[in-house]
Amino acid sequence: MPDARKALALAAERAAGVLAALPEVGRRSPDEQAAAAAAKGDVRALRCAFLDTHVDAVYGELTDHGTRYLRLGELAQSASTRFPGLVPTPEQLEAERSRPQASKEGHEIDQGIFFHRVLGSHSSGRHLLDAMLRPTPRALDLLPEFSETGQADLGSVRIERRGGAARLTMCRDDCLNAEDPRQVEDMETAVDLALLDPGTEVGLVRGGVMSHPRYSGRRVFSAGINLKALHSGGISLVDFLLRRELGYIHKLLRGVLVEDPARWHSRMVEKPWVAAVDGFAIGGGAQLLLVFDHVLAASDAFLSLPAAQEGIIPGASNFRLPRVAGARFSRRLILGGQKIWAAEPDARHLVDEVVDQAELDDAVERSLEVFRGPTIVANRRMLISAEESADAFRLYMAEFALQQALRMYDDDVLDKVRRFSTRRSAVPS
Repeated sequence: MPDARKALALAAERAAGVLAALPEVGRRSPDEQAAAAAAKGDVRALRCAFLDTHVDAVYGELTDHGTRYLRLGELAQSASTRFPGLVPTPEQLEAERSRPQASKEGHEIDQGIFFHRVLGSHSSGRHLLDAMLRPTPRALDLLPEFSETGQADLGSVRIERRGGAARLTMCRDDCLNAEDPRQVEDMETAVDLALLDPGTEVGLVRGGVMSHPRYSGRRVFSAGINLKALHSGGISLVDFLLRRELGYIHKLLRGVLVEDPARWHSRMVEKPWVAAVDGFAIGGGAQLLLVFDHVLAASDAFLSLPAAQEGIIPGASNFRLPRVAGARFSRRLILGGQKIWAAEPDARHLVDEVVDQAELDDAVERSLEVFRGPTIVANRRMLISAEESADAFRLYMAEFALQQALRMYDDDVLDKVRRFSTRRSAVPS
């Protein structure tokens, strides 16, 4: 590997030199754009070949032969230091972070290549999944106080334990619970707390009361990805798109991984989860519903997955939705962007129980009581084992890492970003 490692570093250095000599992304002529694409394409082909041969050796070195469990960001940062040219450096990413999406160089595609190969490896990919299922340091710090008081305000998410149920309330009232890195961080912390807290038997996720003028005083579940953050360059592949799927959403499904000799029967702490949909579950909000054990919705709520219209991939929905709803319905929802009202027959694929808005609170309490039953966790585990293997999920996420990175920088997405930015700048303040 030493010779290949050196060749990769030199090739990346040459490509960086070509890009540095060119104008900024938005100011390049067609010939300059072609030169940039050729330089990036050449070194990306070399990265792919290097990882195809050495991915397990690379991952082993980064994790000290599997003795260290590095999360996505930590792994990428370590790779940039120990394998120059393999992934972008923190400095390159920081420079990109300050630019709108349409003005970025696209270094995240190189992260997509890296995680595509790591997750595609059985040994390295399984180890990375385990790393992401461990509780976050923030949650471990907050756990003693939460277990004592039953309350924690994390910023964009509040969590309260009452009657054996941990109630997670998404409370980004200014943006209709549209997700950004801040909310992903808070959601993972809250999910960890609910799973690790010995007083919690079941979890509930619901949207809080909004201050947005159109929905003021009303609860809303989720408006999906924060499009303003996406178009301004604030949605990253690693810290948002991958972390969201491999972190709190995967933990909702499989639980949190703990190292406790007393838990000889399982390293996973799992609990059932209930979701209550007020208003709407758009995009990422609808994606979430696919991992819950029971979903309730107000009869006037609606659901949609418009990611294809935005030019991106709706997380693991393409993996999970066909299993529960069938291929034809999944294509209508994902490829066609069909909106589904909770009261429609088609909503049964995503929602278990539909009630009038005035009755939703009572219905939630009844469901939480049902899902506190003593055999729920064991049967839930067996259902999930039959429905979704860890390896099938891992292989889907390997492909997702690459395809989502490519979509973020494809011409049609960047054109949408530019039009969005132009419309915003034309609106009077």
